Amino acid sequence: MSKEYNIRKASGQCVTCGRVMAPQEEFAATLRETEEDFVREDYCLPCWQANPREGAEMVGVWRGHVPPPADRKRVFVDDEMLVNLFHRLEEATEPAKVNFRFVLALVLMRKKMLVYDKMEKDAVAGLEIWRMHFKGQDQKLHVTNPHLDEEKIAEVSGHLGEILQGEL
Repeated sequence: MSKEYNIRKASGQCVTCGRVMAPQEEFAATLRETEEDFVREDYCLPCWQANPREGAEMVGVWRGHVPPPADRKRVFVDDEMLVNLFHRLEEATEPAKVNFRFVLALVLMRKKMLVYDKMEKDAVAGLEIWRMHFKGQDQKLHVTNPHLDEEKIAEVSGHLGEILQGEL
């Protein structure tokens, strides 16, 4: 049975000390998998540096900056374009395209269009494969989790942002 995950947006508040972070302040964020859901947690840098989180349940870790209130504009993104791009990258094997498709899958999950079913290990290739499907469809899809580090996530997210804003 598939699950639909509700991953919250950045809170702007440190989960360790409870302090509200200021605009432009750098923070660390994590996404970890629990038995029931994915949980996002935001940390101010002093709390993160004092106790960085690790573990098998950790899906991702990244850094960001709290945007100033004036910069919180929404960019309209055509969902059909995102889905088309996701499908076009299905057979890609180049690392950059695999990374891009993984981040795109996370975007589609956040938009509640793509549903995570389960994770499987490909013992031969040594890969972690996420089994997924689009909401309302039965077609089973697979997405390779490339286990991106903070630098790669920032790089791929930057490229995705450029594409979504029509800069490329």
